[in-house]
Amino acid sequence: MQTEQHFDTQEIAKFEAMAEEWWDPSGKFKPLHRINPLRLDYIARQVKLSEASILDVGCGGGLLAEGMAARGAAVTGIDRSPKALGVARLHSEQSGVSVEYVENDAESWAETHAQTYDAVTCLEVLEHVPDVPRTVAACAAMLKPGGHFFFATLNRNPVSYIKAILGAEYILGWLPKGTHEYAKFIKPSEMNTALREAGLEIKDIKGMSYAILTDSFSLSDDLSVNYLGFAIKPDTNSDT
Repeated sequence: MQTEQHFDTQEIAKFEAMAEEWWDPSGKFKPLHRINPLRLDYIARQVKLSEASILDVGCGGGLLAEGMAARGAAVTGIDRSPKALGVARLHSEQSGVSVEYVENDAESWAETHAQTYDAVTCLEVLEHVPDVPRTVAACAAMLKPGGHFFFATLNRNPVSYIKAILGAEYILGWLPKGTHEYAKFIKPSEMNTALREAGLEIKDIKGMSYAILTDSFSLSDDLSVNYLGFAIKPDTNSDT
């Protein structure tokens, strides 16, 4: 009997090819370095990191995972890229910030980690998975009641195509050409449906906008390109 695969091997190959540049702030992951403080602060406003057990799904080279661990969280990072995980482990050793890294995916990890984490993060990952609702459901299953699910992805519309693909990949050269596939971008309405189907209650959604004049990123109400948000797993414990 063939085991079902929960990840896209072509997507993994893209990130394997540039894994060594994960921690180079001027390299192929420059945009993630630029938005990482924004993401960390957003998460820290919702979850007390010093008391939280967190799973980072699609952790890559560990930018977000190590950042959360540095703020006191107990973090496990999972990814299907062996090279990225090797880079993440090496950087963790060098920095002295402890993170547990495991080669796995959300669907498989959920089979043995139901209701384990205070928060699950899945940032800049969902536009690379083969089945968004399935991945969101797996993340939801791993949350404790009352736990937080953080997501960040790209909207699908003409503006996002122009800015995220033509602009970021072909004109500005922020990302290697072919990093993103427009058809895999996720409209907020589609994200909301996946969250509801997974039994999660969406609490907030913000745009992550880039200002050319100040060369800076900030949270905004503009969801047209990048957006970030969180949902909560309801605490259904009762005496009934």
